[in-house]
Amino acid sequence: MLGGRLTGILVLITMFFTASCSTAGRVQPESVKQAAGIPKYIFYFIGDGMGMAHVKIADAVLEDDQVLWMTTLPVSGMASTHAENRYITGSAAAGTALATGRKTTIGTIAKNGNHSENLKTIAEMSRDNGMRVGIVSSVSIDHATPACFYAHADNRSMYSDIAVQMASSGFDYFGGGYARADLEDGKPLGKLITIMQDSGYNVIRGWEALGKAVPGQKYWAFENFDGSGALEYAIDRAPDDLTLADFTRNGIRLLDNDQGFFLMVEGGKIDWASHANDAATVAHEVVDFDLAIAEALEFYHEHPAETLIVVTADHECGGLALGYADKAYESDIGLLLSQKLSAQVFAGKVAQWTERKNVSFSMALDSAKVYFGLGNVQLDSALVLTSEEKMALRQAYTASMTGQNVGQKYGEGDPLTVSLTKLLNHKAGIGWTTGKHTALPVPVFAIGQGAREFCGIYDNTDIAKKIIKVAELQP
Repeated sequence: MLGGRLTGILVLITMFFTASCSTAGRVQPESVKQAAGIPKYIFYFIGDGMGMAHVKIADAVLEDDQVLWMTTLPVSGMASTHAENRYITGSAAAGTALATGRKTTIGTIAKNGNHSENLKTIAEMSRDNGMRVGIVSSVSIDHATPACFYAHADNRSMYSDIAVQMASSGFDYFGGGYARADLEDGKPLGKLITIMQDSGYNVIRGWEALGKAVPGQKYWAFENFDGSGALEYAIDRAPDDLTLADFTRNGIRLLDNDQGFFLMVEGGKIDWASHANDAATVAHEVVDFDLAIAEALEFYHEHPAETLIVVTADHECGGLALGYADKAYESDIGLLLSQKLSAQVFAGKVAQWTERKNVSFSMALDSAKVYFGLGNVQLDSALVLTSEEKMALRQAYTASMTGQNVGQKYGEGDPLTVSLTKLLNHKAGIGWTTGKHTALPVPVFAIGQGAREFCGIYDNTDIAKKIIKVAELQP
């Protein structure tokens, strides 16, 4: 019933996405001619919370001679995302659909809606077909999306039950974030590390250890992580930190073998930044996700007749709009580059100011200029702060310093951080309708063996079904 409600929306955009199936960007049409056979190497990229508008703002902040790699893929489609029991889905239900080809209820990890049956995932099918399997994510490795490929649980919040299933999965490579289940006050307990080691996994951390990892052994590799086990936002990352692309590239190296492999890579913090209505951080996260896709494309060009790459999202988050009412038809998305850190990190600074009571409003405005560009007319005249804007920021500053809530409708964080983020978004011509998910359809991009199956408009469960079909995996 829910699927039927989407029909009207989807028909309106059919012409655009049907045309997209024949465009190729940098990739020439002859490079995607299908040879007989099935894909031996399968890449599945999931941008958590990534709608088409998210893709476009990332594209807009690139240099003129740059382009997002995902938008160069010659086949495009669009997928609906509703859950079995709710029009606006969550990451667990959507992740289950993408991993198994079956709908389920909100919060459920790779099980049917009433939790009476485990649903076999593409990753498990690939393993049983003799392929090596890897799972990579920029958020904690026991978060909803990665969990949907290796675990089965009644609820995504069952982190301990989910995390230990990594050890029994038999998968060859886990990479990216740490495990939320093994953290206490943001610090690792080490229990999961022991479980993984006892199950034959090498548990490694950082550049040097990952570089020394050798194919044929099983690994759980992670990097510096925040209090929830996730990698830092790309905009906040230290120069020597491992990236999603690094974990993808090394995953390819470790998984490559004559029997083939399946590698799922999630850009998980696109969603988080969207919940915060932090457009600049979203743009950086999408670009970071796209660099991981570039690693798969490099491999594809070496194995074009044996490789399938599919890129999609589990749902849209934030109701991101490329336009803002007060700007009418004007926009300058490049202004987002004025922001130098995520709203999350800035909120941490404001929390310290509140605790120490050592930052005046004028000092806060100086920080707004440094970290958001707001008030820096030398950088761009559009960043000028009007008297009304300064007054609104003063009220937000006072609310933050006194622990009040000024009732922001959207976004997350303290009143000052939310106000600064929103103000820069509006000056750039960016709008948001919510701080939650929406039911908007999501884009699908594909290249390689069987890629033509992904042209058109369909349900998110069909993405998994199409991969299973073209790869001839046994459910």
